[in-house]
Amino acid sequence: MDRGTDRQVGTHPEAGQAAVPGHAAAGRIPLAVVVVDRDGLVSHWSAGARRLFGTPKEAAIGRPVVDLLPVSGALPDDDTLSPYDVDDGLGPDLDASLGGRLSYPAAGCARLTVPGSDRIDVLWWAYPLVGPGPERLLVLAADAAPLHLRDPDDALDAADAVVERITPAFALHTDFPGAEGLARRLPEILPSMSVGESARIVGQILELGYPVLEFSQNDRVPVTPDWGVPRRAERRARRERLARAVAAGDPVPEELRDEGAEVEDLEYAAVRERLEFLNEVSGRIGTSLDLAETIVEVSKAVVPRFTDVAGTYLREQVVAGEGFPDGVPDTTTMWHRVALEHTDEPGRWDDVVPVGEAMPFPAHTPFFQCMTSGEPVLVPRISEEMGHAIAAQFEKRDIRPLITGRSMLVVPLKARHVVLGFMILLRHPERPVFNDMDRVTGAELAARAGLVLDNARMYTYQESVAETLQDSMLPHIPARMAGCDIATRYLPGTLLGRVGGDWFDSVKLPGARTAFVVGDVMGHGLNSAAMMGQLRTAVQTMAALDLPPAQLLRNLDDLAQRLGETYLATCLYAVYDPIAGELHLANAGHIPPVLVRAEDGRSELLDLPTGAPIGIGGVPFEAVRVRVRPGDRLVMCTDGLVEVRGEDIGVGLATLCESAAHPAASMDDACDTIIRALNPRGGRKDDVALLMARLGGIEPDDVAEWRLPLAPAEAGRARAAVREQLHTWGLARTADTAELLVSELVTNALRHSHRRPVGLRLVRGDTLLCEVDDDDHDLPTLLSAGGADETGRGLRVVSTLAREWGASRTGAGKTVWFELTLPRR
Repeated sequence: MDRGTDRQVGTHPEAGQAAVPGHAAAGRIPLAVVVVDRDGLVSHWSAGARRLFGTPKEAAIGRPVVDLLPVSGALPDDDTLSPYDVDDGLGPDLDASLGGRLSYPAAGCARLTVPGSDRIDVLWWAYPLVGPGPERLLVLAADAAPLHLRDPDDALDAADAVVERITPAFALHTDFPGAEGLARRLPEILPSMSVGESARIVGQILELGYPVLEFSQNDRVPVTPDWGVPRRAERRARRERLARAVAAGDPVPEELRDEGAEVEDLEYAAVRERLEFLNEVSGRIGTSLDLAETIVEVSKAVVPRFTDVAGTYLREQVVAGEGFPDGVPDTTTMWHRVALEHTDEPGRWDDVVPVGEAMPFPAHTPFFQCMTSGEPVLVPRISEEMGHAIAAQFEKRDIRPLITGRSMLVVPLKARHVVLGFMILLRHPERPVFNDMDRVTGAELAARAGLVLDNARMYTYQESVAETLQDSMLPHIPARMAGCDIATRYLPGTLLGRVGGDWFDSVKLPGARTAFVVGDVMGHGLNSAAMMGQLRTAVQTMAALDLPPAQLLRNLDDLAQRLGETYLATCLYAVYDPIAGELHLANAGHIPPVLVRAEDGRSELLDLPTGAPIGIGGVPFEAVRVRVRPGDRLVMCTDGLVEVRGEDIGVGLATLCESAAHPAASMDDACDTIIRALNPRGGRKDDVALLMARLGGIEPDDVAEWRLPLAPAEAGRARAAVREQLHTWGLARTADTAELLVSELVTNALRHSHRRPVGLRLVRGDTLLCEVDDDDHDLPTLLSAGGADETGRGLRVVSTLAREWGASRTGAGKTVWFELTLPRR
């Protein structure tokens, strides 16, 4: 049913009506509404049913429904119940629906004769009800006379165009069985109604005291049961009877006179309905590019109108969002069961064929035939032998009771001549088998579904590639570095553009210092991300050389000029010295950072020389120094966090300052507070990079320094001083290793230094840092010393025993350093 959104609530004297817009008899047609419970008894009999079938409500409630509705040409024995004679009855499909043998909607037309009056043409619809309540079936019927149709065949052809709007109304009297739980049961009778809406409607009725509720909605109901076309064998038999009568010169039976026109009309109606069904399915699938949601949409679109069971299988690579090799699938190809929809009782299929299971299919199965040929495979009835062969794929689980005797249609899910998966469609044994027309419909349905799934697959794949690229370009910064704690956040601008040019970074520098970087390449997409990766690598390299902030930005600008003039970037670079308690910052067109003072909780935007963006060329950069105290917090971000189109950026900066000053239990909580304060401001299309550092500092008692004159004997004094200091700090277990490595570095420094004394410094933090500096600019390198060489082994010892080591140039010479892991306390 194609449910619309037009709903009305109010009072109406009729129990049910069907609107007939645009017809000669435009208006409302009385609609009979009958609700049948699970015992086959009538639980609701509307005033329209009384008028149409002649049985009063009091006599109908609680009676078996088969005694009240004229089914299969039979009338109840009790003549007091109905004054009608039946020409055709309401048909075997209604009989099957009333008996609970059909689990899908059915429809039809019939001709009833009133004694002493004209015949009455009746259109009827039967809808099985699914839910925890006692109601099992909803039957709607309407007199076709107001439609000005000549006979039921005309009614059948015109019903789809006329009965486009069904507005069932339910007489909700207090004597209605189960009225106590009406608010809960209404959604069971009308699945498109929410529980909240039903509660509101029932509350309104009880409050106002009106006994009747009219609920109106725009629905499209199936007009021809099971597509309305007689089976091919039946049509052939009727035509053969007609041919024999004509050949023998016998009078043509009345029921065969309009055989040709009737079949053509029915075929036309069926084809039209199938096209409408395909259009409806096309409108219901593909509403999202999410692969999982699209799979569910495709499965639900065909149950129960076209099939009773729909199982969807996709190739393993499709589910994983990966590419897969070209060529036809084989017996080793793994297929994931990604969805299963059915009309059976809940849970019947779950244990036997759970969603998420992966399996291959052997060559003798219809599934393998479908996936290799790319064409639908029709099995009118699954035989015992085929059921056994299929069940063999499910190991110890017996699937035969679920599939044997059912009609099966396997349709491939293809896109761009590649089989992505297939759908297994099954119909209950009592439902007509799949035929050639169903094969065509299923193939068209699968083609549309395959294209939608392929779009979702390609989006998922590209999204995965984008996320992988972005993750690879963004650093994984440790939460703790020398003298500071760090937290970061990155948010992509849009779901369709997860790759951008925003980045953040932190770099370990000599002297227990840390460099913080935040940058933004203008633009989005892969090109911006590629440019960002180049600039980030360059900053890492130049920071390791310990270049001053202004000089680093100058060199970065020169590099951007050499890379091309296509992209511009902004960059903020800051160096934190936890021993000196100082920030050294330079800015290239970036928004200023926020500094939150621990002493009073006050936050401020640091006043920095703005500078020009990277890539402009020929513009000088300036650096400033800012004193900080332990506990202060530095917040650096890109403009995507504070800038909203059409709004002054000052508003966003003020909000940033305010939110950064909020107390937080952790650094992550502090970042989340900022994101929550600024992200909901609407209109954000840009990426966001956020870096926050809590500047803890290093206490003077954790630092020891010595100046060593240029004399060979100073190496021994350095060893003694280091051993004594480590014993003072309670690090005696580290003393032997530290003493050996200090001796190697100090000896090299004394040998290569020219004039200035050699500097030695120990810093106790999360690790033990030792630094030796001299006035020689040549950096040491690891050498492979031979057996007869007297030099070249010192740095090899340092590299082997130290946790980390390195060397960098300084303004006065160079610094060689190493770190040792501290023993656990």
